[in-house]
Amino acid sequence: MATLSLPKCSPQFCLPTQTPKTHLPPHFKVGNFTAKSHFLGLKRHCPVSHSSSKFTIFAKVNKGSVPPAFTLKDQDGKTVNLSKFKGKPVVVYFYPADETPGCTKQACAFRDSYEKFKKAGAEVVGISGDDVSSHKAFQKKYRLPFTLLSDDGNKVRKEWGVPADLFGALPGRQTYVLDKNGVVQLVYNNQFQPEKHIDETLKLLQSL
Repeated sequence: MATLSLPKCSPQFCLPTQTPKTHLPPHFKVGNFTAKSHFLGLKRHCPVSHSSSKFTIFAKVNKGSVPPAFTLKDQDGKTVNLSKFKGKPVVVYFYPADETPGCTKQACAFRDSYEKFKKAGAEVVGISGDDVSSHKAFQKKYRLPFTLLSDDGNKVRKEWGVPADLFGALPGRQTYVLDKNGVVQLVYNNQFQPEKHIDETLKLLQSL
């Protein structure tokens, strides 16, 4: 009777005998975790809840759509409505947090090109989940000539469908350009190159 002899497998082709360990990047903890970045803009402890399977789905704001209206407080505590900007183009940019390297670089790039935005007849509005006092200090420190709005609880961010990064730990960096009729003409997302938001928005505004 013939016998079948199987060759011995070399180490790299053998199946593992135990579950491989998952290697997470430094400063990354599962559960209530903290993710640190010198560039992206995360500066807070980010609690994650696993207790509820329910979540709310919001419609994503796309090119050609009219985004949900909002009413938020600016850096001076004054109420600002999105409708205030109707009749002129407006750049609405969502960023992770005040006083982080990437977000500071982006805000200063908007500041340095602000005259170009004015020449195009456009307003610039920055939105993050920071409170009014944080926005006030951030604006004063870097002499930002545009409006910063406090999105308490990131409600507007969710309503506009701004995607998060780093497994949901890092609020997304996304910019919208609305035309004078309030219709979205550009949606630009780039977490890693904050200054490119300025280039892309100016390019679009010059074509309107």
